[in-house]
Amino acid sequence: MKKRTQSPDFPWLETQAKVTACKYDFGAGQALAFGIPTSKHFLISFSYYAHGQTFTDEFRSPTYLEQGSTFVITYNPLSPQQNSKSTAALPTKTPLFAIGVVGSIIISLIWLVMMRGCR
Repeated sequence: MKKRTQSPDFPWLETQAKVTACKYDFGAGQALAFGIPTSKHFLISFSYYAHGQTFTDEFRSPTYLEQGSTFVITYNPLSPQQNSKSTAALPTKTPLFAIGVVGSIIISLIWLVMMRGCR
């Protein structure tokens, strides 16, 4: 997982997060639409308490975590919804999808030009 950079002026704070749900994620359709699926198969939902509020988030993991178990995370004190396990920290597969769409358009245009020249 890509780690977020932490500002030296404002170090991220540590807290306990509690697992609220752990679901097995098949990801079958993702391989066709967005490229090669990741090997991380469990979608872990969790909550944590920071600055007088409860925040929730989720991340993918190769291992199962029992509901109710706790683990340590760090969060940004200036923006407590940002944490070290957030799925927002993961790179998206959108560029691969966009490359596929653009590639298919280019191939279609080349095919049309070739077919038009065959008259």
